[in-house]
Amino acid sequence: MIAFVSGTVAGLGPDTAVVEVGGVGLALLCTPTTLATLRLGEPARLATSMVVREDSLTLFGFADDDEKSTFEILQRANGVGPKLAQAMIAVHSPDALRAAVATGDEKALTAVPGIGKKGAQKLLLDLKDKLGAPTGTARAVGAASGLGAGWRDQLHAALVGLGYAAREADDAVSAVAPEAEAGAAPEIGVLLKSALRGLNRR
Repeated sequence: MIAFVSGTVAGLGPDTAVVEVGGVGLALLCTPTTLATLRLGEPARLATSMVVREDSLTLFGFADDDEKSTFEILQRANGVGPKLAQAMIAVHSPDALRAAVATGDEKALTAVPGIGKKGAQKLLLDLKDKLGAPTGTARAVGAASGLGAGWRDQLHAALVGLGYAAREADDAVSAVAPEAEAGAAPEIGVLLKSALRGLNRR
């Protein structure tokens, strides 16, 4: 099992980071928030979880061990695979997820693409004794990543990576433009949450 990857960032895509380790490029599936903290050519250390299937070995990368352990715990719930677990972490920090489960907050879970009201209710029951109590360290998603003028492309890529159609992503990006342009350095995680709220109100 690969616990973490440490090396130089050799490539970045809408949902993938390539980290060069000992002359080998390892592709890791990451959330938009994690990708926003990485820079080409710079060193990075990502906690990892490997998902093994009959026809594939997939590495998922995380900003820290809390995200990684939450990702693995989420998959113990019925109907939650790695893609949905990753989407949940993309929308909410681990502690925000713990708080949502602890308080029975359906709305927080339905903000995640792929989770409807019934699914949220089942997840709240299933995860009740798995995630543990919130620690009070919930952070705004992507709080560390000011993205400047390239926020439109990065937000669009993040939404497409979460499964939205390109046209839906276009509309969501336009909808949050006033919020993004009001500040000096928009944060992709904050904008992503706003865009998802707008998409889920439709």
